[in-house]
Amino acid sequence: MFNSLPASALVTLNWEWDRFSPYYLELSNRPLTAGTLPEWLSDWSRLSEIAQETANRLYIATTVDTNDRDAEKMYNFFLDEIYPQAETAEQLLKQKLLDSGLKPPGFELQLRNMQAEADIYREENLALLAQELKLSTEYDKIIGAQTITWKGEEITLPQLQRVYQEPDREDREKAWRRAAQRQLQDREAIGELWARFLKLRQKIFLNTGMPDYRSYRWVNLLRFDYTPEDCQQFHDSIEKVVVPAAERLYERRRKNLNLETLRPWDLNVDPYGKPPLRPFSDVDELEDTTRRIFSRVDPELGLYFETMRSESLLDLENRKGKAPGGYCETLSAVKRPFIFMNAVGVHDDVQTLIHEGGHAFHVFETVHLPYLQQRDVGLEIAEVASMSMELLSAPYLSQEMGGFYTPRDAARARIEHINAALCFWPYMAVVDAFQHWVYLNHNVALDPVECDRKWSELWDRFMPGVDWSGLEEEMATGWQRKLHIHQVPFYYVEYGLAQLGAFQIWANAIENQDQAVADYRRMLSLGATATLPELFNAAGARFAFDESTLQSAVDLAESTIAELESVIEN
Repeated sequence: MFNSLPASALVTLNWEWDRFSPYYLELSNRPLTAGTLPEWLSDWSRLSEIAQETANRLYIATTVDTNDRDAEKMYNFFLDEIYPQAETAEQLLKQKLLDSGLKPPGFELQLRNMQAEADIYREENLALLAQELKLSTEYDKIIGAQTITWKGEEITLPQLQRVYQEPDREDREKAWRRAAQRQLQDREAIGELWARFLKLRQKIFLNTGMPDYRSYRWVNLLRFDYTPEDCQQFHDSIEKVVVPAAERLYERRRKNLNLETLRPWDLNVDPYGKPPLRPFSDVDELEDTTRRIFSRVDPELGLYFETMRSESLLDLENRKGKAPGGYCETLSAVKRPFIFMNAVGVHDDVQTLIHEGGHAFHVFETVHLPYLQQRDVGLEIAEVASMSMELLSAPYLSQEMGGFYTPRDAARARIEHINAALCFWPYMAVVDAFQHWVYLNHNVALDPVECDRKWSELWDRFMPGVDWSGLEEEMATGWQRKLHIHQVPFYYVEYGLAQLGAFQIWANAIENQDQAVADYRRMLSLGATATLPELFNAAGARFAFDESTLQSAVDLAESTIAELESVIEN
């Protein structure tokens, strides 16, 4: 029935609730039996796809231009007028299915998730959740407006990434300090917004009767396969295994650069005294070369990416007024991904596009699943998809393989990537441990000064090796510049867990690249129909938090760096 409603007619920036409420009402009134279940579930899935895509398109419009007042107005209208009613209607249908006692094949985990969502659903929270999304837009506007004048030109802070890679240390320091000064100008505004975030989240968890926001968010994120205690074990394992490895990397960098101490503006310059990697001159070149790399990993993945190019599903270039960061959003009704990022011509842009490409491939690989709920993958496995793609693509970065670089520069790029992956785990532990502290000490964390203190404490624990003397204020306020902390609380440990899975997939690829890619795609194709341990297993990996698994990853990383350094030296 609902398949007769074309996505093009329903996905609109002028969505009025009255246009679609009859469809929700019809589904809620339609008899639900074993005989009617398949069509009922299919129609519900179609309607949910349209609702989700509308929300995502409106959000995308606010990020591609944070100064677009019409886009902001339409998004806010959606959040105020449509979102609460759509969520209420969705919850009624979830409850109808749960009450029926029917168990559709391949829907076991979805029923589990629906029951968990029903347990924490409160109608009074809908307006609060909509307000939370609006606050996220405010954060984007603050960060998106941050620019400085550099050599007579107004530029965004992400555009300084190119300067941080230049060999002139004095220029690097000057740029870094100027950016930090500009960021500190928003310290009070972000602190005030932070208090509003926390007060709102306190109301949300109190309405559910949960003991704290962490408990609420654990259910909200559908984390059934690991606990806060597992996260604590992961932090401890990282401290014991990865922090010493990261210190070794920092020390090697310091010696290579012939410095007394390593400062924050020394972390992106090439440690071998080579010019900065400049992989592409414009976005067309970035897209075309990345397509060739994906095709080398797997021809069908290359076709997926070409589809995105031909259908204008990429917005890659940095510009003033664009929201920070990068993401891959799903357009559920048309079953397509959309990639957003801020490319400025550095190697990190290549890594970002390949990373987001992994997310996009997840969308393409799950379109065969009949219901939206089966395609709505968890954050952890979504990040395995993206981080594994970075490592599976790495052998094809050289020009002889269709990539961006000479063999020596490809080796440099791979070393940079592996170094960043190792150094990421300690940083991830800072971000995740900080959030555990925030939401178990809600009232204390309302004070930005206390947040600065805790962030500094965790930084000292997990991030030794870089000299921040005289920059204590800049270091202490690092939490203000991590958008996940503000916009998607507790969404960060996923990256660390996924990185560990990705390293295992990489190890498999060293033995047999074709088989590793096949296993990777099989994992993607399962969507949300298997548990995290089962999905990791499908990819030939193990879902883990322990020192031993981390040690294997560290050993692989350090031995590969040594091999790649020999390529640079020869």
